[in-house]
Amino acid sequence: MSVRELVVLGTASQVPTRHRNHNGYVLLWDGEGLLFDPGEGTQRQMLRAGVAAHDLNRLCVTHFHGDHSLGLAGVIQRINLDRVPHPVTAHYPASGQRFFDRLRYATAYRETVKLSQEPVSGPGGVLAAAPSYTLDARKLSHPVESYGYRLVEPDGRRMLPALLAERGIGGPDVGRLQREGAVGGVTLDEVSEVRPGQRFAFVMDTRLCDGVYELAEGCDLLVIESTFLDEDEGLAVEHGHLTAGQAARVAAEAGVRHLVLTHFSQRYGDPTVFERQARAAGFEGELTVARDLMRVPVPKRR
Repeated sequence: MSVRELVVLGTASQVPTRHRNHNGYVLLWDGEGLLFDPGEGTQRQMLRAGVAAHDLNRLCVTHFHGDHSLGLAGVIQRINLDRVPHPVTAHYPASGQRFFDRLRYATAYRETVKLSQEPVSGPGGVLAAAPSYTLDARKLSHPVESYGYRLVEPDGRRMLPALLAERGIGGPDVGRLQREGAVGGVTLDEVSEVRPGQRFAFVMDTRLCDGVYELAEGCDLLVIESTFLDEDEGLAVEHGHLTAGQAARVAAEAGVRHLVLTHFSQRYGDPTVFERQARAAGFEGELTVARDLMRVPVPKRR
């Protein structure tokens, strides 16, 4: 069975704490691994979480503040040290090319792996179309250029046995119907229904903006920053961040099934307050206040 789950490597914002490492998140999806925002210490957190360099296929950076990108140097060198047998692709804001280059070549090492650079620019858009997902990006609102990422599985179809039997379709004809769209005057639409593909979004440092809502829309799993509590909304706006209540209201309006709050300011010692404020804001779905090294499965299909 294919694994689809989020591995949380770190959950701190600008300053790590005794219990929270800088950012880092790996989405495992049908044999591929997408690493989002590797901050300092990501290599060590990967080791502790049981994630290997060989598991990584894409590196996705939202923006070039240190807590979201300083771990790139070590991760890229580790990919080469371990001679990862497949190509790896890096996505990041094109405006930060100089930062990516500095991190990629921060020290001397031997390059053994093909690392493709596919930066994001403008409003964002589709970045990749793999067999089991499409990856796209949307521009966010932060003091430096920042993008969120969204992974969408193509819709499929669910065959309905009762309707197949009613129309006398069985055996090899079911496969023919799926391939050809019609058999003996019976169309695929008559005996099946759409099975929505799963959706995942990753939204880091940003104020409320159109991109946040576009990324969150209809997600099965939304990972979103909630740097501040609601009483500090003024600070959130000033520094380009969200509060717990804002993140939860976005999720509620977007129909998110499982909300993961993360990227917490070191000023707050009690993580349960984030959950209370998210619930008070009206989010009724599954809710997780992220902890370092936890694993969060993508919800099963509806």
